Amino acid sequence: MEFSFDINNIFPERITVLDQSLVPGDKSKGRPDLQSKIASVIDELGKASSKAQQLPAPITSAVKLQSNQHSLYLIKDETSNGGQGAGVGFLKVGYKKLFLLDQRGAHLEAEPLCVLDFYVSESLQRHGYGLELFDFMLQHTQMEPALMAYDRPSAKFLAFLAKHYCLTQSVPQVNNFVVYEGFFLNKSGSPHSPLTDQGMYGFFGPVEKGSPKKGGRRDQALLSNGERSAARGPEGGAVALPAPGGILPLLALPQRGLVPQPGPARPSPAPGASSGLWWTPDAPLPAQRPPQGKTHQFP
Repeated sequence: MEFSFDINNIFPERITVLDQSLVPGDKSKGRPDLQSKIASVIDELGKASSKAQQLPAPITSAVKLQSNQHSLYLIKDETSNGGQGAGVGFLKVGYKKLFLLDQRGAHLEAEPLCVLDFYVSESLQRHGYGLELFDFMLQHTQMEPALMAYDRPSAKFLAFLAKHYCLTQSVPQVNNFVVYEGFFLNKSGSPHSPLTDQGMYGFFGPVEKGSPKKGGRRDQALLSNGERSAARGPEGGAVALPAPGGILPLLALPQRGLVPQPGPARPSPAPGASSGLWWTPDAPLPAQRPPQGKTHQFP
């Protein structure tokens, strides 16, 4: 797209990054004449983009760029228009807070970098301008295409992403944005799970993070005699048990004090008196009693 003024004088670089200030560099600060020309270039390219996408109104303009924290990458052809240069196209990106659905249908709130508008003049398409512009944006933002979201991409843009960046498997969304399966992969390459993202998944089931009580309900160890220990540490944590080689040997019943040992005979109770808890060594052991409700405390 050609203009009556010198594009090369306004945009010294082949690709220029613009923000809210509409200033491509420090040299342009304080020059309202340059800002008006830059605004004119943005408005004309924005109109051409909306016409190509058959939109009712432009979604990219100088006024909208000034009122949002977006970045616009503008590429030029410095040899056109008798050496004055011409505007070829632009790419607008910005961060948006989105509510997305992953592959499992779980809701996810994210704020990714989004491609909001992408346009290259029809007469200069398939000349490498779009790929050069998109690669420049990726290097400038240090972003990967799979980790971005795309606002209402056209069929040409979807084919562009599939051809150059192998983005083909998209995840359906209820809004106008398109995201791909790589967006929901963590650094280890495994998909995000709503369960593991919100809490830990332990051996006995899901456990909320920071909940030692829930994590300590199953902290029991199986002893050699079939009993379970339920020792508790600070804040409900389990007490560490010694290694198998260091477990104290289990004592026999007589050594643990559960069966009376032979010894000097105690005086028999007087006739008619209750025998109480005493019996003679030669007397048979009492019959098995029902559980008393309390466990013996081992030394």
